[in-house]
Amino acid sequence: MPGHRIYSASVASVYPFYIAKAEKKGRTKGEVDEIIRWLTGHSQETLEQELASKTSFEDFFANAPRMNPARSSITGVICGVRIENIEEPTMREIRYLDKLVDELAKGKTMEKVLRR
Repeated sequence: MPGHRIYSASVASVYPFYIAKAEKKGRTKGEVDEIIRWLTGHSQETLEQELASKTSFEDFFANAPRMNPARSSITGVICGVRIENIEEPTMREIRYLDKLVDELAKGKTMEKVLRR
């Protein structure tokens, strides 16, 4: 069974929307990058390489250096779906990222967004 079309989309194609959402609410690109690094274990350099390579979401999460074990504490609803009920692993990872960017844009502190 083929995966959702977002799996083959490049992270780089969606990344500007994450930045725009954050900046519209007074947050920064640096904070979005910090969220992505926290979630995936990427360094800033490897994150930029993945964006430049136009890596798909599926490969981005499958090959992440170290997915943060604390990501399982990310709960709530995103796009009308409760994150903790998403069974497909790649979609869950994408929704974790969406939720973290949403929380940032809603004004949560980085400590709360990153579950510190």
